[in-house]
Amino acid sequence: MALQSDFLEVLKIEASTILAAAERLKASDLEPIMRLLLDRSEKGGKVFCIGIGKSGKIAQKIAATLSSTGTPSFFVHATEALHGDLGGVTQNDTVLAFSFSGNTEEVIRLLPFFATKAVPVIGIGGNTKSALAKSCTHWIDASVETEACPLNLAPTSSTTLALAIGDAIAVALMKARGTTMEDFARNHPSGSLGRRLSLTVGDVMKRDDLPIVPDTATMAHVVEVSTLAKLGAVLVSQDGRLLLGLITDGDIRRALKTGPAFFQLTAKECMTQSPITVQAGQLAVEALHLMENRPSQLSVLPVVDQNTQILGVLRIHDLVQAL
Repeated sequence: MALQSDFLEVLKIEASTILAAAERLKASDLEPIMRLLLDRSEKGGKVFCIGIGKSGKIAQKIAATLSSTGTPSFFVHATEALHGDLGGVTQNDTVLAFSFSGNTEEVIRLLPFFATKAVPVIGIGGNTKSALAKSCTHWIDASVETEACPLNLAPTSSTTLALAIGDAIAVALMKARGTTMEDFARNHPSGSLGRRLSLTVGDVMKRDDLPIVPDTATMAHVVEVSTLAKLGAVLVSQDGRLLLGLITDGDIRRALKTGPAFFQLTAKECMTQSPITVQAGQLAVEALHLMENRPSQLSVLPVVDQNTQILGVLRIHDLVQAL
């Protein structure tokens, strides 16, 4: 029980640290910082994230998050920066300097270099009286009341807060820039994330041997077609192209309550007219949300073009497997 209690206590301490910072930091102080980052990145500038030790690890992660969300960014280890790794810094760039103490020697020694190039430095740390806080262009107070470490020594709450602040910067810039899912996908071409952001309905839908019946077909014929197709639905169309309606397996079960008269009913009498549809060019993940985020989930969707011509059938089963 003690281990479990200690585990949960760390989460509570670090969560309260972030909440305290959210209440402490003022929008009026953050606005010029965010505007500076946005304006300079829109002029082609990059964000250099620097740090050393645990702060360096945080800086490295934030550089990756910024780049993946549309703000070109690079991590530079403070020691390596002192030995030539800042050769790519230009006048439109900005620096995020991470140092909890604010007095990290390697970071402080870099400040005159940025000053000579008129590159603004945004300091993120826990000591408002430190050399970094006094010398940087803008300061973000990342101080903490206590570390989650029982000795109050190991960087825990402080690194969590610095990480959260970096994420907040990246997401705020992302929103200000109006980053779309398509923009995000271009930065994530591979892996499961890339697949989710690039896979389209057309990549997943069933195209061949589609179960299509005329609206005059009897329900006996509809059941036969549905059983052979095994897609969970039958498309209704007069000419085999223009979608008129959809009959799902659920519609068939409900219609069966009519008893023997069921087999004499027509597809037009049982179908859902003007059903929800998707287009082949839509992202598959968007279609999945459309099917899931509703009071009653949809298991099948017709895929049509702009003129409601039938192109295929999309099953939620195939979406889940593909994504």
